[in-house]
Amino acid sequence: MTQALAQRRAPDDGVLEERPAYDLIELFFFAYRDFVSDPDRLLEAYGFGRAHHRVLHFVDRHPGLAIAELLDILRITKQSLNRVLKELIEKGFVESRTGTSDRRQRLLFTTVEGHDLALKMAKVQTRRIMRALSEGPHEVKEAASRFLLAMIDPSDRAHVRRLVLGDEGGPA
Repeated sequence: MTQALAQRRAPDDGVLEERPAYDLIELFFFAYRDFVSDPDRLLEAYGFGRAHHRVLHFVDRHPGLAIAELLDILRITKQSLNRVLKELIEKGFVESRTGTSDRRQRLLFTTVEGHDLALKMAKVQTRRIMRALSEGPHEVKEAASRFLLAMIDPSDRAHVRRLVLGDEGGPA
């Protein structure tokens, strides 16, 4: 039994208490560290960091994304986004256009250069994911998708599911 699954009874009240899942916490940490290190190396050449990666990723995946929607996805402050977005726009990776129905709205699009960089980063991360998936049974992708979706706060799962998978039902 893994450390994560081990449970014990608290001596004073008889309530089931879980031990910290150190093994899974640390595996998650190291997997994330290596997963983001691939695009980090690509971003370094432009003087960009992980915040730039996240913005480029979602703007590229959702052309015409409103700034308010991006703030909601990333859960960062407008001030944090403005700094990163300003750099991406000034260096020609993202462009901001006025909304057609609401002129106050700013819609974001990647430029050709922004799309190319976002695609390069997605490809290096895809290679790492595919390599990991190839080491397990065929069903591991579906299980990994269900696990990652379950890690998301229940109140946000439907929104993430629509954003990522474009649907409401079925296995991730």
